[in-house]
Amino acid sequence: MKEKQLKVFLLVALLVVTVWSFINPHDRFTWWMEAFPIFAGLPLLIVSREKIPLTCLIYCLLTVHAMILLVGAHYTYAEVPLGNWAKDYFHFSRNHYDRLGHFMQGLVPALLARELLLRTSPLKAGKWLFAIIVLSCLGISALYELLEWQTAVLKGEAAEAFLGTQGDVWDTQEDMATALFGAIFGLLAFGGWHDRQLQKAKYLNK
Repeated sequence: MKEKQLKVFLLVALLVVTVWSFINPHDRFTWWMEAFPIFAGLPLLIVSREKIPLTCLIYCLLTVHAMILLVGAHYTYAEVPLGNWAKDYFHFSRNHYDRLGHFMQGLVPALLARELLLRTSPLKAGKWLFAIIVLSCLGISALYELLEWQTAVLKGEAAEAFLGTQGDVWDTQEDMATALFGAIFGLLAFGGWHDRQLQKAKYLNK
C-alpha cells in the first residue's frame, strides 16, 4: 500500500470507528471527555500534513491510539467488554482496559515528540533526547490526571465514569506509571524502526 493510500485508509477507518463510538454510548458526558483529544488533534494533523508530514509509523500509531480512546469512550473504560473478559478469565480485581489507554498515552506521544524534536530542534538521538521525552510524557500524564481530578470536583457523580478509578485508591499513580512505562517501551522498541522511516522519507535535515 502506498503512503497516500495508507493515510486515506487510516482516516476512513478512524471516521468509521468514530461514528460507531458516537452512536448510543454508555455515558454521553464521558464520551465527549474521552474523545476530545481526537477532535483537538485531528484538525492539526490535517492542516499540517503538507508543511510537516509525519512518518507512516506515527500516523498508524496515532490512529490506533485514537481507536482505543473511542472504544473506551463508547463503553466507558470500566465497562469495555474486552477488559471484562480479561477480568473474568484471569481473575483480575478490575477491568484493566484503561491501563491500555494510559500505556498508549505514553507510547504514542513519546514517538510523536521524538519525530518533531529530531526534525525541528538541535537535539539528536541519544540519552538527552530520551530523558526529555520520557519526562515530558510523564508530565502529560500527570496533567491528564489533574484534569480528571478537577472534572470530578466540578461534576461530582456525573464524572465518575470519566474518572474510572473502579475503587482503586492507587489508580492515579498506577495510570502515571503505566504511561511512563509506555513511553520508555515505545522509544526502545520503535526507535530503530522510526529512524529508518525518517531516513527513508528524508525528513532529517541535519
